[in-house]
Amino acid sequence: MTSRIPRDSRLRLVRPRPLAAAPRAVNQRRSRRPAPRPPEGTPARAELARMARSGLAGAARVARWADAALGPGRGSATADGKATLSDASAERAARELGLTPAQVRADWDTARLAGLVEVHGGSARSGWRLRAWDRDDSAVLRGWVALFDAWSLAYPQPGEHEPAAVAEVVSAMPQTLSFLQLSAGPVPVEQLLDLLEQRVTELRTARCEIPYGPQPEPPAEPEATDAPLAPLLDWALRALASVGALTYGDGQATLTPLGSWAVWVKLEQICVAAQSPAGNIEQAAEDMLRGCAQLRPNAARAEYRAWLAARPVGSAVTELLGAARGEDALLRGLAFEALRVVGAPAEPDVRAVLDEPTLRPYALLWLAEHDGADPEDAHEVLTREEATWLWVDTAAAVADHGEAPLLVRHLESAVQPTIPMLLDEVRAVGHPRTVQVLVALAAAHPDPALAKAVRRAAFQVHTGGS
Repeated sequence: MTSRIPRDSRLRLVRPRPLAAAPRAVNQRRSRRPAPRPPEGTPARAELARMARSGLAGAARVARWADAALGPGRGSATADGKATLSDASAERAARELGLTPAQVRADWDTARLAGLVEVHGGSARSGWRLRAWDRDDSAVLRGWVALFDAWSLAYPQPGEHEPAAVAEVVSAMPQTLSFLQLSAGPVPVEQLLDLLEQRVTELRTARCEIPYGPQPEPPAEPEATDAPLAPLLDWALRALASVGALTYGDGQATLTPLGSWAVWVKLEQICVAAQSPAGNIEQAAEDMLRGCAQLRPNAARAEYRAWLAARPVGSAVTELLGAARGEDALLRGLAFEALRVVGAPAEPDVRAVLDEPTLRPYALLWLAEHDGADPEDAHEVLTREEATWLWVDTAAAVADHGEAPLLVRHLESAVQPTIPMLLDEVRAVGHPRTVQVLVALAAAHPDPALAKAVRRAAFQVHTGGS
């Protein structure tokens, strides 16, 4: 009996969708948590963005100057390789902008912390937030929150105290800021000092370990962490005031509208993560990503932000890349989605994995989008082989975590114009999951002729034949 289905498997595929679309198709469950509303009295988002633009006006001005004057081939931005503005550049900017070199350096540092300017080697360029500065309130507010997150870097740290004592105060300040936010008004510094001392004591107790067996006598000198906290609280409040998060004077501190809103945003992020089934904020990166796998993209990004807010950026990026190196292709894609939330601070680490075949296509897409490419067009930076490898990796994620119809629709994202060309290049690319992907696709596809061709390709890969 002859099938009426044509045996010619040279089926034309539709115009490919962005490769990032297929892994996102796995995450289809809608978050049921209603969008939270900010506290009563919080200015409208447009007004908050106006405040942020005003506070960052000097930084934006220097960032635009740097983009024009210190771009690739136009000048040397730094002298030490650490993004510190060179003396010549600072003096040139001061002349052209009518500022002092000290003002230029301060605005330059603020621009870098807010993501308004990015330094690559000896050149500088505007960050994506600056490119969207006049039209996108979200970009402006994200830039200000990035500066708020980096408050401890925005103001010179007290040199007379040990780094360990400074780190304790930085770790304890979120609780102090939460208290200020809940107070909704001026709070005496003495009250904040009492709260800070309690929180630092809790932190020291939490990490206290009693070793087993005889121990040497403790040193007679007091530890550096026993230093008075009043000067460190004064430094922290001055640093937060310098970024516009609060006002500080006359023995009291008060959150600004922007500062109050930012603290509320951070608290909401933590609450979202705490309410997730896996308790994501306290999980390792791999478990956090698994907990986010069934969320829709916006809800997942909120989870990523909360998880990132609870740990240092450097260690968080390292942990996410470690999860991406695992065998689960879905976690690989989600890890790079989380790295998109990190933004510019992750760039050196992402660029460093370009030599790893498993991560290279994801890293290339991440860097292209980071450099300003439209996400719809970012896949154009991939070679044909890299795009095919990513197609197989994404298909593995869909096969492991999605449904059969999603795997069939994943054919639409292939760059090859015909099924035979796709199968030939999939066999050649050498992805370790090729056989499993082809078998799953053959089992899911409703066209018997196409399914047979895919099964034959799987057998050839399995046996090493041609």
